[in-house]
Amino acid sequence: MSFQSRTRLINPRLGAYFGIFASLFAALVLMLMMLEQLGTADEIVRVAMLVGPLGLFVGIGLMSFTREPLEFFAAGRRVPAVYCGLGLAISGLGATGLTAVTGLLFLVGIDAVWIVSGGLAGFVITALLLAPFLRKFGAYTLPTYLGRRFDSRLVRIVAAALFAIPTLLVLAAEIGIGARMAAWLTGVSPAVAACGLVLAVVAALGAGGMRALSWTNAAAAMAALLALTVPVTIAAILAGYLPLPILSHGPMLRAVGNLEGVQGLPIVLAGDWELALPGAGLSPVVKRFAEPFGTVGPVAYVLLTLTTMAGVAAAPWLLPRLATAPGVYEARKSLGWATFFFGLAMLTCATIAVFMRSYLGQVAGASIAAPPAWLAEMGAQGFAEVATRGTRIAINNVALSRDEVVLALPLAAGLPSVFVYLAATGIVAAAFAAASATALSIGNLVAEDILNGLTWRPQHGHLRLASARVMIAAVALFGGLLAVVGSSDPIKLVLWALAITSACGFPVLVASVWWKRVNVYGAFAALVVGFAVSILVIIAAEAGLIGLSSALAGVVGMPCAVLALVVVSKTTLAPSRHQLELVRDIRVPGGEILYDREMRLMKQKERKAGA
Repeated sequence: MSFQSRTRLINPRLGAYFGIFASLFAALVLMLMMLEQLGTADEIVRVAMLVGPLGLFVGIGLMSFTREPLEFFAAGRRVPAVYCGLGLAISGLGATGLTAVTGLLFLVGIDAVWIVSGGLAGFVITALLLAPFLRKFGAYTLPTYLGRRFDSRLVRIVAAALFAIPTLLVLAAEIGIGARMAAWLTGVSPAVAACGLVLAVVAALGAGGMRALSWTNAAAAMAALLALTVPVTIAAILAGYLPLPILSHGPMLRAVGNLEGVQGLPIVLAGDWELALPGAGLSPVVKRFAEPFGTVGPVAYVLLTLTTMAGVAAAPWLLPRLATAPGVYEARKSLGWATFFFGLAMLTCATIAVFMRSYLGQVAGASIAAPPAWLAEMGAQGFAEVATRGTRIAINNVALSRDEVVLALPLAAGLPSVFVYLAATGIVAAAFAAASATALSIGNLVAEDILNGLTWRPQHGHLRLASARVMIAAVALFGGLLAVVGSSDPIKLVLWALAITSACGFPVLVASVWWKRVNVYGAFAALVVGFAVSILVIIAAEAGLIGLSSALAGVVGMPCAVLALVVVSKTTLAPSRHQLELVRDIRVPGGEILYDREMRLMKQKERKAGA
């Protein structure tokens, strides 16, 4: 018997290809910087900075065209761990992470660190509790896994319908924030920019599905990380620090604390359950950076961290990526890389927030009639406002737009305008990556688990891919419509999605691997109860009927789902022998992929029946 080396499944030229992409991206930035200095029209520089990288992403997606279901739904199961981790990190971060999290860290300081710790813990929990076993099963979607695990078509269809809701919220948030940045760069309306972003997503995904998503996400992640780190690195060098700002800005943080004390910024203490995060508009700095629990109470901080952790660990727009890894070991390794890249991006966001606090502190004492150039430019763009109290500027008199703090750093550091446009392009790249991941996830859920959920036999190859492509396009268009029509805060939509996912997905997924006694009735009850309770809490909180933040809906929904899962499973029939054997096979890392084995046996039965 001959064996083929697993490493031969991976294209050895991938490093060269992405090196070429990174070189092209860097060359575009340098060329536009020279053109700016030569007096080229600002509109041309802005449009080129957006269209160039976006065109590269779409080109990579189009070149990933495939007619094979395994390639379309699982990228041939040969995506190296580092690229899979890049995709997981950028899809988990998204444009919301680059903008809203940076803005929150700037406005409320370390009170917003729960987002960072929750996201990192979510990737770690996935690697420990779920990743190896979901990769061993090998299903293309989470509802397919749950349906086969509990041998229930009803669980499969219900799970698909429930998982689609939070994923759609993330899709709308990412398209909305990406369209706003694209509109700012090009001067078109946000609706037109949203249409362009949706068309780019459809063009990239429709050709190759998961294969296209894997490679476009890797390219978008490189662009987003470069756009995030390059301006703050240059700013650190100009300030006299090492070109590793996340490790060398400690003295600046101490200086910021001293200045905030001199300026009289208050030390605020929030209630235990309080959550008062600034919205998407202009907001002033209301507390000192390093003082904890000023806008987020201690109890709320811990619970938000746990909810974010569970939501990220069970995210239906992230977990299907594990099917693309060459094996169980690579799936775990992918989560390690995802944790590294996610942590690097989040620490860089925190560094940007510290630098902006320092620049804001330097503004204190200046005349209101003659503010610094960067603050005047931010005000002209509508991203900042200085209160007209007195004749001198104070820290708490300046209000900045939360989602534009990333754009403010290059201006405050005195860098060329190209670096401001580079930061905006990084936000669009992150939005493109996260929107692509969510659109593909929902499209596959609808095509595989809802339209074809009443049978275990998948559609024939061409029809299967055609229906998936149509659903991806329809979902992307619907998400774009929601982004244009709706006006909700992007970070609020993402927090709702994580709360719903943590309630209806996390208990069932963990129990399906680690508790043999859970049966189909318990799984169904946990899905429905967790979803219903979290939705009701969100509605009641937004309507002011309860004194709990809607972001904490998962704190109520998850225990209810666990209780329903345990009680119903214990009071109904025990799982069948087939389900117990399936759990045993899932826990063994080696051997044939279970989903592929089931599909192979099904085809053999059909051939025998036909003969």
